[in-house]
Amino acid sequence: MFGTIGIFVRHIPLPSSVIAVARGVIGTIFLLLYLCRKQQAMSVADIRRNGRILLLSGACIGVNWILLFEAYRHTTVAIATLCYYMAPVFVILASAFLFREKLTPLKGFCLAGALVGMLLVSGVLQNGFAGSADTTGILLGLGAATLYASVILLNKYLKDISAMDATIVQLGASAVVLFPYILITESLSAMTLSPAAAVLLVTVGILHTGVTYVLYFGSMQSLKAQTVALYSYIDPLVAILLSALVLKEPLGVVGIAGAVLILGSTLLSELSERFVPSPPSASRE
Repeated sequence: MFGTIGIFVRHIPLPSSVIAVARGVIGTIFLLLYLCRKQQAMSVADIRRNGRILLLSGACIGVNWILLFEAYRHTTVAIATLCYYMAPVFVILASAFLFREKLTPLKGFCLAGALVGMLLVSGVLQNGFAGSADTTGILLGLGAATLYASVILLNKYLKDISAMDATIVQLGASAVVLFPYILITESLSAMTLSPAAAVLLVTVGILHTGVTYVLYFGSMQSLKAQTVALYSYIDPLVAILLSALVLKEPLGVVGIAGAVLILGSTLLSELSERFVPSPPSASRE
């Protein structure tokens, strides 16, 4: 489902910051209602113990969404999504410095493959930085990927808290942290939303956030970690296909080669480590 979010965001005539806050609020409410229906309680003690990390990661998630949604508007959905999937590369690089994790030859190979793929997708090798019309969108997408990677790294510091509890708090925190920002930068009273756009916005909050995370957590309980990691790469493939078929934004031969390098390299790296990225716990798209 994450792979379709770019199509929806493109057709919501609201600032990216407002969409991000709405997504956080709607997603939080949906997951809280889900817990009530399942008669499951959140652990206040666990949340308090991890409060600072949850608040910081929630803020990263909110800004991450803003950058990603802006990337969708400055370049193709396919390119923005592929930039976003550079996050595992940033995690590997950061982990080598922060956690002294060994950079194995396989990881080095995957890093090189992903970086070459990014250059192919961006068009820099063919046109240079000045000649690439997608430069702004690419930088925004890579910025979103950097924050996504930050959330993954911050989640390593969470102790004894369920994934569901962490996600709910992070989603809520993303909305709370960003709300003052939109009050300062946006004129909410002047915004209008058609019924169709309102449906799209609610869909992003419920389907692409609440429902998707419920399904994600359910799959983690019944599937192997490597299988979940493999399935997560269906999302960018869907985004690339929809970008070409619905928005008429084909990648081209060079772009497709770059996409294969990025997704293949990051997937190989994840499967070799049995590593599954946390959902952006709330940070995924």
